[in-house]
Amino acid sequence: MKSWLGRIFPKNEFLRGVGILVGGTASAQVLLVLASPLLTRLYTPADFGLLAVYSALLALFSVVSSLRYELAIPLPESNGEAANILVLSLIVVAAMTGISCLMILLAGDQIASALDSPNLVQYFWLLPIGIFLAGIYKVFNYWAVRTKSFGDITVTRISQTLVTLAFQLFLYKLGSLALLLGQAGGQGIGSYRLTRSALKHEEFRTWSWSGIWAAARRYKQFPIFSTWSGLFNTGGTQLPPLIFATCFSASSAGFYALASRILNIPMSLIGGAIGQVYFSDLAEAKRESKLSKLIQNGILSLLKLSLPAAGCFMLIAPDLFSFVFGAEWQMSGEIARWMVPWILFQFISSPLSTLFFVLEKENLGLYFQASMLLIRVASLMIGFLYYDFFQTLIIFSLASALCYFLYTVNIVMLASIPLKWLFLTIGRELALVLFAAIPVLYFYLTSSLVLAYILAIIITLVFYILRLRTLFK
Repeated sequence: MKSWLGRIFPKNEFLRGVGILVGGTASAQVLLVLASPLLTRLYTPADFGLLAVYSALLALFSVVSSLRYELAIPLPESNGEAANILVLSLIVVAAMTGISCLMILLAGDQIASALDSPNLVQYFWLLPIGIFLAGIYKVFNYWAVRTKSFGDITVTRISQTLVTLAFQLFLYKLGSLALLLGQAGGQGIGSYRLTRSALKHEEFRTWSWSGIWAAARRYKQFPIFSTWSGLFNTGGTQLPPLIFATCFSASSAGFYALASRILNIPMSLIGGAIGQVYFSDLAEAKRESKLSKLIQNGILSLLKLSLPAAGCFMLIAPDLFSFVFGAEWQMSGEIARWMVPWILFQFISSPLSTLFFVLEKENLGLYFQASMLLIRVASLMIGFLYYDFFQTLIIFSLASALCYFLYTVNIVMLASIPLKWLFLTIGRELALVLFAAIPVLYFYLTSSLVLAYILAIIITLVFYILRLRTLFK
């Protein structure tokens, strides 16, 4: 099996790393997709809404759980210095967990009331546990990125998914508590596996308090700038379900959560894998003056991968959600249709955003993330004041698409790539997608014959596969 896998994966180290991560993440995501239709029949939109609120709070705390020192782990030349950064990160995680415990004890009831989720009070004890486990997982995940132990990350992701689904499927009689336990349990198994693998390295015996203090000073730009940048970025992603639950209803947050969960599968499947492997290679590309070429290849590849699929998904999203998850979830399909342009540009820009860290331009990333958060929150507030939930969602999605497009432009400029190249590339790929989608659009708009519609989709898929074949060659 090992020999067979060795022949399957590419020989190029970068593509091999991406292939291993994508393969493992794909397996995990396939399991989630297969289980989702069952989960949507075991739990109500309100249950998913409570999970969305809990997950949003967990994500907001987790992004600052180590003050982003974990991002510095892949950067030093020596593993000894990296080990000091890792121990520093773990100390910060422990401190932040303690702070979250105090916050829950002193203000848990008020937080749940403000979020219009009173049922969350009885489950708040899970939040500090989740923050601790998520923090440890992120720290050791970046050590695995540094050592290019992508196989360990792959095994961990599959284990996380299996444990999460086991809790959520077999304990469904516990209601929304089972969803939350699955979230925490998945983080726990992931933290255990990566920690056990990393501690086998002898470099961990060389850490010292002086080394930790030196690392804290050397990489102080990460807590100063990157922590806020990460918090703003995560806030833009996690505030919508919190605001939808507070301003509209828990069911609204549940509909949004399912749409977001499905649309973010490509992000975690391909974008996340490429982003992690890029992080380990961009520093070398900077030293060899190859940054521009690497970023250009990344943008072009991500566009070719995502644009055709995004166009087809926009057409069929409502019918697809209704068929797969049940008729009561059709609203999630309508939401997903409007979210596609935003997710598309996020898919392109997010894997390449590690450029800010490699160039040590965290302050630029901070300013841009802060601006994005302000624009997106403002769009939600305007929608809440003047429109209903669905109209608010449309305004928010369009504002998000604009933000991530400008974020992509910012990355291109930072890499010293002409903006003309970006606009010509997007225009060319969009024209090719529209050409390939002509059969699908024609039968979708003019014919009620299901067979003709399926045939048109097959024709478009063949064109898409040929394009991907050219890309991978």
